[in-house]
Amino acid sequence: MRGGVGLKHEPVPLAIVGGGAAGMFAAAVAAEREVGCLVFERKVRLGAKMLMTANGRCNFTKDIPAEQFLRDVGDPVSSWVASALRSCPPQSIIRGVRSLGVKLRRMEDGRMFPDSGQAATIVHAFGDLLRDEGVPLCVNCPVTGIQPMKNGFVVATERFTVWARNVLVATGGLSFPKTGSVGDGQDFARQLGHRIEPCRAGLTGMEVRDRAIAAQAGARFDDGMARVLDASGRAVFSSAGEVDCEKWGLSGAAVYNCQRWLARHGYGGMSMEVSYGGQRTALHDLVPRPLKEAIVTVGGVSREDVDPATMMSRKVPGLYFAGEVLDLDGPTGGYNLTLAFATARAAVVSVQARLREKKGELW
Repeated sequence: MRGGVGLKHEPVPLAIVGGGAAGMFAAAVAAEREVGCLVFERKVRLGAKMLMTANGRCNFTKDIPAEQFLRDVGDPVSSWVASALRSCPPQSIIRGVRSLGVKLRRMEDGRMFPDSGQAATIVHAFGDLLRDEGVPLCVNCPVTGIQPMKNGFVVATERFTVWARNVLVATGGLSFPKTGSVGDGQDFARQLGHRIEPCRAGLTGMEVRDRAIAAQAGARFDDGMARVLDASGRAVFSSAGEVDCEKWGLSGAAVYNCQRWLARHGYGGMSMEVSYGGQRTALHDLVPRPLKEAIVTVGGVSREDVDPATMMSRKVPGLYFAGEVLDLDGPTGGYNLTLAFATARAAVVSVQARLREKKGELW
């Protein structure tokens, strides 16, 4: 090449599609392990949904042993995610966040928050790390397609394409679409032959036609209890915690966790009983709030199509999934961000090992 510098065209080792919790954590792990990566985010900034978690306070994990964490998550999710979670338990996440210079606050039940009470503190800490490590970010840049090829993938946007050796899809679920969770990752997976479990609302309130509840809209009861009852009236699941009265019904952690159990196990023949402030309300016609309002999406890329040890697709080598794009969810209280972080780490560790195996190959 006369008068210039000869260029050798090589793929980016890892393209991360999605700059939310799983995508940011994956990029941070990649930087630590010296795995070259490029992050694509459809919104103009990273971590839009993370900024909303815990009413903007960011309950990013729960300081409990890994085995207790898995019991709280429950099957069928816990057995599938166990390997990733044990390799990246809450205590490791806490140490990692502290290493970014974030002061933390631990609640009595183990929930962890930034001491500032602002989710932006953690999102900005991740952003600063990626900046300092020189991780390239393509924001305001939705990915429009992922095409496997003989020696990697073509990742397409509206204006350009990128050649990547591996791709991690970390686009989230379908709740709060204004934050960028619009289901594109599930669409990419479906187009590449993966099964998609039906997506429905998880950790959301229950609609109740009750004037007494509507009259108390805005009231919060910290010592509430919700129970799921089967057709015989036997309690099959229960959750203690906050119960909130809304104009449309009931919300709060106790209600959310019972609703998630129902979304996982089915509403048929079930009812719910909610106790709060000396009152008890029976819910026989179970109507959850819409998916777009839910804290988490139940459903997504089938776990059967993804190796739980590596997060790599069983159908497309080099294609990985992490976080809520998968059929993967946990209770409220820091569990879902932890699941996002743990699966993202597992994926990057696998990518690193795969790149070492491929080292020296001619492209």
